[in-house]
Amino acid sequence: MTGSVRRLAALSGLAALSLFAQLSVFSGDGAPVAKAQDARRTVRVWHAYDEAEARALREVVRDFERSPEGQPYRLEVLHVAFGAYAAKLESAIPTGEGPDVFIDAHERIVTYVERHLVQPFGALSGRERFDFDAAHLEALTVGRALYGLPLALKCGALYVNDALLPNDPATLEELEALRAHLPVGTYPLVFEAESAYWDAGLLHAYGGRLLDSSGRYAFFGPAAERTLAHLRRLVDTAVVPAEASGDLVKKLFAGGRAATAIGGPWLAPDLPRSLHWHVAPLPSVRAASGAPLVPYVTIEAALIATRAREIEGARAFARFLAGPKGAAVRARVARQIVASRTAALDPELVRDPFLSAFRRSAEHGLPLPTNPRMRSTFEPAQRAIRNYLRGGRSARDVLEQGERRFDDLVRPLPAERSPAPALLVVSLGLLLAVAVAVRRARDPHFRLAVKRSLPAYAYVTHAVIAVGLLVIAPLAVGAATSLFAGAPGNLHYVGLANYVDVLTARGGALLGTGSFWLVLLVTILWTAVNVALHLLLGVGLALLLDRPTLRFRGIYRVLLVLPWAVPSYVTALAWKGMFHRQFGAVNAMLSALGGEPISWFARWSTAFAANVATNVWLGFPFMMVVTLGALAAIPQDLYEAAEVDGATAWQRFRLVTWPLLAPSLGPAIAMGAVWTFNMFNVVFLVSGGEPDGTTDILVSEAYRWAFTRSQQVGYAAAYAVLIFGVLWIGTRALGRATAPDAAGTKS
Repeated sequence: MTGSVRRLAALSGLAALSLFAQLSVFSGDGAPVAKAQDARRTVRVWHAYDEAEARALREVVRDFERSPEGQPYRLEVLHVAFGAYAAKLESAIPTGEGPDVFIDAHERIVTYVERHLVQPFGALSGRERFDFDAAHLEALTVGRALYGLPLALKCGALYVNDALLPNDPATLEELEALRAHLPVGTYPLVFEAESAYWDAGLLHAYGGRLLDSSGRYAFFGPAAERTLAHLRRLVDTAVVPAEASGDLVKKLFAGGRAATAIGGPWLAPDLPRSLHWHVAPLPSVRAASGAPLVPYVTIEAALIATRAREIEGARAFARFLAGPKGAAVRARVARQIVASRTAALDPELVRDPFLSAFRRSAEHGLPLPTNPRMRSTFEPAQRAIRNYLRGGRSARDVLEQGERRFDDLVRPLPAERSPAPALLVVSLGLLLAVAVAVRRARDPHFRLAVKRSLPAYAYVTHAVIAVGLLVIAPLAVGAATSLFAGAPGNLHYVGLANYVDVLTARGGALLGTGSFWLVLLVTILWTAVNVALHLLLGVGLALLLDRPTLRFRGIYRVLLVLPWAVPSYVTALAWKGMFHRQFGAVNAMLSALGGEPISWFARWSTAFAANVATNVWLGFPFMMVVTLGALAAIPQDLYEAAEVDGATAWQRFRLVTWPLLAPSLGPAIAMGAVWTFNMFNVVFLVSGGEPDGTTDILVSEAYRWAFTRSQQVGYAAAYAVLIFGVLWIGTRALGRATAPDAAGTKS
């Protein structure tokens, strides 16, 4: 049936049949398939793969649909951004709108089981079990149930620049000795030395752990102290660059300024073809009795969602994807280190030095613990590492502080309470509201006023509905969430316990690091400094640009508005790079002027200054544009009259310009204060809260509780409600302070 015939059928009353015939979807290989002509059952697949891995997945999907076991099924493949992947799974699966099968890392398996997002995969045949390593299957087992099939292994290995290091180093000490033989500005080794994830390889070599087998924090003691001392030696002797991020590691190695780099398989696609390199297993550490660096290993797995519509089809595809045929495609196309033993023993893959090196590294690696507490170890461990490398504090001091911080993050949630008192209060409030409404409805004057206003109400009904759904409803849901505790999907009512914990600093010092009151003081200072500088620069530049004698005013206005036009996160990342200790433009200018480079994020004052500089760059154009508009509305007659009276330039500004600017700047200052108070992008991306979280503001602290600290959404919602209250009080006070005086208005 052609499209035109279908439309005629719809117009003649066969709308349902026509719609069914017109609907089409795309199969895994991109070919449109009409539902009316395709009786195959749909299996939904979600992933967060990059370009090469997504291409390999598409090939596997095509092969599966052509295979005998895949003939009854048609696959719908959806790519979800990595940053939003877990959140979308948690929101979509419980409603039945999620995938049938999805690909994710094994360390989340226990969390998914607790939140009822995955279901047991089922029994495997003896041949299937033999195809996978027992440790990989164990990592995907909770209780006695297997919850997925292992697909690929991801871990760190040593990338070697052939031009700078022709032979693979056997020990880490060999790389340290290489420092004296390399050109200036070239490093023997680059890796993220301030990352707990990458430092774990050295920690494991010394016999330490981040989390022990019973789920207790283990980053303390002699092994941790020796690890920190070794890291400091690597940084102080310039074997490893200081404050190295993942992007800096990639740039240094890709640019030929590093002999070796520790990175995962995802680093390879970003390396230029002109660079000659190969991958080798991680070296051993003589200082650790010759033990090798032991990286963490992530096992990617195919998991079945709890509310999968096509369970058998999902299992069939997962078996094909993880099995020898699918694994071979993934290894050849995406160069994955596949978990299938049969595929890994393929002669072509065995001869691939890249895959062989990463496989050897994975065989000696340590699978990331699946204990949900593992996620809570990274923040305190990483802060301990940064405090030691940047702040000069003793190893024992920072490690003990990390242990205390971990204990605070994983402490028991508030006990469940009865919602009866809250329901009683709400019921009484509703009864009171109904009584007031009934009383007013009996008033004939009120009824007459409502009747006369009905046409006006009709005009604003759609706006009321939109604001109610998009603004008021989310605020109400957020406020209600603050009365609960736990992770998403596992909340229980606790009343005002979250507010008590927030306002009492969780039982610690009221002005201790990370307490609500200290963060509030930092946020108020942050807002006041930024708004003051926005106002000073914005008004000053507007006064200059308003001068009629200034040439090229239009060009200057466009250039000065550009910082406001660029997305804030792009600007924040650019300024973060400018403040880098070794490679930043700011320190380069200081060195050119004879100054010493500064570790901007090692001290509160410099980190706070870096955040302020970035936000001032972003915010002054708004105040400048508002001021220019207000200046254009001031009559020139007033200035002429002031000149005739002999007023100086300062007197004209103080007695004419400023009194007429103030009414327009009042709302702009209020808006700027609200924006700055909640300026998450700058604080999170520039300083990241460093040092030790002391430059965090309320909104970034709430984000950490919601997404990185065991996802305590109720606690984060209490933070959000308090932020709303602070802003409401502040804007009301600011509005009264900037409102024109009644007497002055009359005069």
